[in-house]
Amino acid sequence: MQGFAAGSVQVLMALSELRIGHSAVVEGLLLPDEIQHHLMHMGFMPEALVRAVRRAPTGDPTVYAVDGMEVALRRETARWISVRESEEGSR
Repeated sequence: MQGFAAGSVQVLMALSELRIGHSAVVEGLLLPDEIQHHLMHMGFMPEALVRAVRRAPTGDPTVYAVDGMEVALRRETARWISVRESEEGSR
């Protein structure tokens, strides 16, 4: 998926593809309303900065830092959250 900004191309990806230690900006959630609202209350709002913190030893779930807290999401859920890599990149 690609989105367009003034004079540049922004590549969108699924949150599940974000590498550990890297940050991204939430673009949208394509989940059932009940799940979407729950995640939005935890901070997964459009334009929110989210960082992949760590993965479970088995590779799933992944812990993400958003809005001052850490949230573990399974790959199946995170793949429906679209993000664009942050200019801050990795920290």
